[in-house]
Amino acid sequence: MQDTPLVFIDVETTGTRATRDRITEIAALKVVEGEVVKRFVSLIYPGTSVPAHISQLTGIYDDMLADAPAFSAIAEELLEWLGSACLVAHNARFDASFLRNEFKRAGYTYRPTLICTLRISRRLNPSLPKHNLAALLSHFNIPRMRQHRAEDDAVALWELWQAWQRECDTATWQAALADEQRHRSLPAHLSSDQLADLPSAPGVYLFYGHNRLPLYVGKSVNLRSRVLGHFQRDHQDDKEMRLAQQIQHIEWEETAGDLSAQLREAQLVKTLMPIMNRQLRRQGSLKTWYWPSDAACPTLVSGKAISQPQPGKLFGLFRSAKEAKEALRSIAEEHQLCPQVLGLEKGKGRCFAHQLCKCRGACCQKEPVDTHTQRAQQALAKLQVSAWPWPGRIVIREQSRKGGPVAHHVVDHWCYLGSATTKRRAQTLKGDTPQFDVDTYRILNRFLNAPEQHQLTIAPL
Repeated sequence: MQDTPLVFIDVETTGTRATRDRITEIAALKVVEGEVVKRFVSLIYPGTSVPAHISQLTGIYDDMLADAPAFSAIAEELLEWLGSACLVAHNARFDASFLRNEFKRAGYTYRPTLICTLRISRRLNPSLPKHNLAALLSHFNIPRMRQHRAEDDAVALWELWQAWQRECDTATWQAALADEQRHRSLPAHLSSDQLADLPSAPGVYLFYGHNRLPLYVGKSVNLRSRVLGHFQRDHQDDKEMRLAQQIQHIEWEETAGDLSAQLREAQLVKTLMPIMNRQLRRQGSLKTWYWPSDAACPTLVSGKAISQPQPGKLFGLFRSAKEAKEALRSIAEEHQLCPQVLGLEKGKGRCFAHQLCKCRGACCQKEPVDTHTQRAQQALAKLQVSAWPWPGRIVIREQSRKGGPVAHHVVDHWCYLGSATTKRRAQTLKGDTPQFDVDTYRILNRFLNAPEQHQLTIAPL
């Protein structure tokens, strides 16, 4: 890379979210053939206040930025100054994400080639306990005037680069740069070796942070494409940026198909409780409306009723009794149903809703109760929970591609009991304590409504 212009760059910001926070200072050194030929240093007016804790960290306060130019005012000049040079930064994805978003706001597209010195350090000095810039400068006895000021950090980074060149033989240094170029899209703390065998097949993946803290569990019909996709849009998505900043280890499991992947994902999320998964978390006691065949109104029961054959219909899955009652009340108002007959209100005779012309009079014999029941169940139809259509347990055979793995999933009244590689082994699965799970129900419902589309075969067990 001797002939390629390099720009050693550092930015200070109002926070860590590239899509919302803004740059407050930028400094860059342009290096050509081993010599610094140009510098670009400027404070930037962010258009917002700098949080107090950020000011304490960087020493950059609002009054210092009051007369500084906005990024849009220098965008054209900076873009021309940067040109096609390769950006060198410590944790380069962070700096590049802020630059790309600032340029985008100013009406420009900027897609630089990156070299991350954090990744290079992990390759060249794997035995070091820490690879942050302060630790590396201390290791190489490189002085730094001010920490977290852009120009001082950019200069220190250039000196660190030169220290590596003096310490390493040519072959080692070139190998480190070549590896960085091949894997520059990967997060700084993630070794490229971990992705070498990532298959283009269905499965689940697990992202871990420091000390194997579970960060995120995901699934895909193409593991390789999905995992790498996380690291290609982090400049546009704050969640992806947080993942890229924290991820240090990846694990994955190849599955027989999409159904296996979705069931396994739901299981892992509930078991591991990753900090960046919001959906599929373990839920408390669910509620559902049970409408017996001979009743004029529904009864609120536990969600466990879904896994128990009953003479009647079930409507909705709710996280609380309050949510269930609010949903029923909203439907009652929309369809002029009687809240008193539905059991939402106590009393006899004409209800208050009828006085307001919002009830057709089932409470005072102006509408037959049978008619009211029929109307109410029709209105609730969109919430009806699917009844288990088999007399007992079933086995679902899944193999999404020829020569790929096979899975036999055992399910009983929407309760997932487990999976096995053969039907014989599947027959022994009973589940430890089978419990109804709303996410499993929704997954199974989608697949069992059209099994042939997902290469599934179903048989009683």
